[in-house]
Amino acid sequence: MTDDALVRRCLSGDPTAMRTLVERFQADVFALSVRILHHRQDAEDATQEVFVRVFRSLHHWDASRPLRPWIQTIAVNRCRTWLGKRSKQPQPVEHLNLIPDRPESAPPSELVQGIAAAVEELRADYREVFVLFHEQGQSYEEIAMVLDRPVGTVKTWLHRARNQVLETLRQAGLVPQEPTTSDRQTPEPTRSR
Repeated sequence: MTDDALVRRCLSGDPTAMRTLVERFQADVFALSVRILHHRQDAEDATQEVFVRVFRSLHHWDASRPLRPWIQTIAVNRCRTWLGKRSKQPQPVEHLNLIPDRPESAPPSELVQGIAAAVEELRADYREVFVLFHEQGQSYEEIAMVLDRPVGTVKTWLHRARNQVLETLRQAGLVPQEPTTSDRQTPEPTRSR
């Protein structure tokens, strides 16, 4: 069923369509929320709030645009609001985890852990772009729609985010340092006879 048909059925009050819409987009919204909020329980709560807002605003969705970026825009905005509220309240120790919960059956390698930690250190807008591009597989155009920013800004933020992640990995010794000019081998000039 197309997104447009699904939305029409949801707007008519079809509970099966509503369940289908949630099932279609829930994993993406939850994954995005975990990466932004850094806390699984907060992400679960935020995901529920996202879908409440989606159903409340579904009649505003423009059928000429893709549904997924529209829902992700709501998710990003909800997570930003959640972070704003959380920063104003005292936090229990469990909120200080920098890396979200991972399945215990597949422990990540040292490099993967380093990348995850480096991404968590990014400023919020860089992290959002990085996660949407590398983890959610969104195009520049889709990210621009989700974040309501020009495509050029998205590209710039992604470039800066990648450079910061790389620099963090270099400082941690997880990837080799870039050779300096003095380290590079310069070929001997050829002498003519």
